[in-house]
Amino acid sequence: MTEAVQRPLRIATYNVEWFDALFDDEGMPIADEVWSRRYDVTRAAQLEALGIVFTALDADAVLVVEAPDHGKNGRTMMALEAFAKLFDLRARKALVGFANDTQQEIALLYDPDVIAARHVPMGEETGKKGSKDAPRFDSVFRIDLDIDAREDLVRFSKPPLEVELRVAGEVIHLIGVHIKSKAPHGAGTAEEATRISIANRRKQLAQSIWLRRRVEAHLERGHKLIVLGDFNDGPGLDEYEALFGRSGLEIVLGVDAPGHLRLVDPHARRALSGGYLQAHDTSARFYIHEEKRYLTALLDYVMLSRNLSDQALEWRIWHPFDDPRCYSVPELREALLMASDHFPVSVDLLPGL
Repeated sequence: MTEAVQRPLRIATYNVEWFDALFDDEGMPIADEVWSRRYDVTRAAQLEALGIVFTALDADAVLVVEAPDHGKNGRTMMALEAFAKLFDLRARKALVGFANDTQQEIALLYDPDVIAARHVPMGEETGKKGSKDAPRFDSVFRIDLDIDAREDLVRFSKPPLEVELRVAGEVIHLIGVHIKSKAPHGAGTAEEATRISIANRRKQLAQSIWLRRRVEAHLERGHKLIVLGDFNDGPGLDEYEALFGRSGLEIVLGVDAPGHLRLVDPHARRALSGGYLQAHDTSARFYIHEEKRYLTALLDYVMLSRNLSDQALEWRIWHPFDDPRCYSVPELREALLMASDHFPVSVDLLPGL
């Protein structure tokens, strides 16, 4: 990065469903007529749709949630950079933090002409013994949630990506997140579904508390901070929220904290303040086969520290139906529906950071 930004800086998050399946073992894109892992979509069609979406998004940095598997040869970076080259994207340099075993990495794709980025993990590396002091995200967090009077050892299946961004001489800290889902996958009975749902909610809250402590460490130092990604959470998304008193989203935002220690996201604010009958923003759309209908939810967020939110021009969910600018362009509208079950969320920041 050599030049100051003279236009708004666009930061985005995008969960790409089964992105990994669109690349071979060497990280090269596969554009053929074989079915992708998305229902009724070929690999060529999904790849083309993603190219349309990323091109329209034209972000300076995109947090790619469910990025291609890293593997033993650094495949995540090769795949994302090959994808960027294929579609001539400005955001063409990839960065990944701690790899995981889920085939769904968290990575950053950014424009190196505008941004200098490096992985800067914070916290203590604990090993299996864990720590109560918000350790490094690939370590173990010890916490008692006061539900059963026992201490939990919590790990991230997908450790958040901590990045230091340098933009026009200024430093912005970024934390990219993919918090555990609360869905009772694998349940065979109603009782088992209840047990798994409560256990998943418990772990989700513990991860949110861990993340919140890292957020507070940045905010107490006056850092400019962006926390973004797929939180698999929001107010009222499941019936077990009342058991624990609040959602993980509220914890990460710091809704009860002093003003300077809160994060800002207008989509989250509307969701938290709205009544039951009020229409909410949504960033994901899933087909429920048993009910033959779509379920929509707000799962993806771009949260800013107060000292950065004053420079925000616009938050935007690139929804094919709810955003008129997306809906009015048929090619983009159809690409958004074909590319993933999530839609990008972006924020534009004033230049001169």
